Amino acid sequence: MTPDPPAPAKLRHALAVAVDAARRAGALLLAARDRGVRVRDKGARDLVTEADEASQACIVEVLQAAFPHHAVLGEEGLSTAGDGSGLRWVVDPLDGTTNFVHGLPHFAVSIGLEVDDTPVLGVVYDPCKDELFTAIVGLGAWVGDRSLRVSSAATLDTALVCTGFPTDPAARAVAFARAARVLQAARGLRRTGSAALDLAYVAAGRFDLFFEPSGGSGLGPWDVVAGIALVQAAGGRVSDAHGAAFRQGATLVASNGAVHPAALDLLAVDA
Repeated sequence: MTPDPPAPAKLRHALAVAVDAARRAGALLLAARDRGVRVRDKGARDLVTEADEASQACIVEVLQAAFPHHAVLGEEGLSTAGDGSGLRWVVDPLDGTTNFVHGLPHFAVSIGLEVDDTPVLGVVYDPCKDELFTAIVGLGAWVGDRSLRVSSAATLDTALVCTGFPTDPAARAVAFARAARVLQAARGLRRTGSAALDLAYVAAGRFDLFFEPSGGSGLGPWDVVAGIALVQAAGGRVSDAHGAAFRQGATLVASNGAVHPAALDLLAVDA
């Protein structure tokens, strides 16, 4: 039996704690960027910096001080079991590490809360723009104090689409073929290097559609949990490439809802 999500008051408290953690981590990232970045390879085209690790340590310290019994999953090799309640924080301390390393000011801190693998709360913080995206599923999504709503684009030919590419060469070939089909159908196609911000931008109506494979060399749960909460709380739709409920290892498709069926027609071919 799936436990009920926490009460709204508890979720608002959890959101406030996550916002505090994200802002502290964002300040650390900016300070690290200004000092200079020390990098090592984590895998093919996969980088990690001391800033990733310091940011994660900061976030986890804040979360565990407030919620010592919650599980935590972090991109940089962290997984704690928690108390078995099904509540788990999923943390990307620096989404867009390659951008960060190259001095491109487009990266984010991403903190999501799940109940039994279902996102219920999300925080995505862009420290370069001091832009804070927050959401509680069922209660709303916001950027700063302003409510968010997905776009009203009705067709793919009016849609601005975003995607990302896995690092594995074979998976990339499939992703390139999908992107080419979408590019032919859409108004425009972008690749920004931060899935957390891509999803936040779908929630904000800046993008109408985002898609990218997960699992393997694709997106990890830390990349998407907070963003999925944002899209759903802003009235959008999230699925796999066949329109079923998204699960890790599938292709993530997030949209304003209206363009979703047409997107699935293009994306399910190789899924």
